[in-house]
Amino acid sequence: MTRLSVNINKIATLRNARGGNNPDVVKTALDCERMGADGITVHPRPDERHIRRQDVLDLKKVLTQEFNIEGYPSKDFMDLVLAVKPAQVTLVPDSPDQITSNHGWDTAANQDFLCDISTALREAGIRASIFVDASPEMVELAAKAGADRVELYTEPYAGNYLSQGPETAVAPFLAAALTARNCGLGLNAGHDLSLVNLAFLKKTIPWLDEVSIGHALICDALYLGLEKTISEYKKCIL
Repeated sequence: MTRLSVNINKIATLRNARGGNNPDVVKTALDCERMGADGITVHPRPDERHIRRQDVLDLKKVLTQEFNIEGYPSKDFMDLVLAVKPAQVTLVPDSPDQITSNHGWDTAANQDFLCDISTALREAGIRASIFVDASPEMVELAAKAGADRVELYTEPYAGNYLSQGPETAVAPFLAAALTARNCGLGLNAGHDLSLVNLAFLKKTIPWLDEVSIGHALICDALYLGLEKTISEYKKCIL
């Protein structure tokens, strides 16, 4: 079964735009779980422009589905996740001022660093997922670094899906996914996945463990409503 983890960063962005607690990030996360989400994803950044440290602490107390925390493994980030102990930490190579993730790790150049971080997570009982481009080499070296899973950065797939066609767009991702399976790694995917392109990705790579989706899902919810939107995304990964 492929699980849907709903990224609620955009809910926090909307809240922060006006101050106060509307919309309520914790309530929305619990509503997502009630509406069928298999997990909740957050990406606390150093400037707290959306998810705040306190949100992470508050969410950990109440979530019943898998909690996935994304971020660059700075000392502050690692202190937070080692204290909270979510089910999964997804390591991303983002700079502090980056608007959103736009590439995966160079797992060759960062091999020793990622190995140390993966070891620390696994010793704490946390699943370590490394965010990588659709490159068999980067996947193999993520396995060597001690990852439990890789998350494929799917923006290139989404961007090429309409312009080049689904088969061409998905080809490098299938190659990377096969490498992950051969290396014994679990497989996640995320970034720019939508109701347009998700079902084909799942059909081509049926052993996907998890998709993490935020921006497109929240945009769709403006028109369809949150419960209907979660249901439609779940249908794509059956």
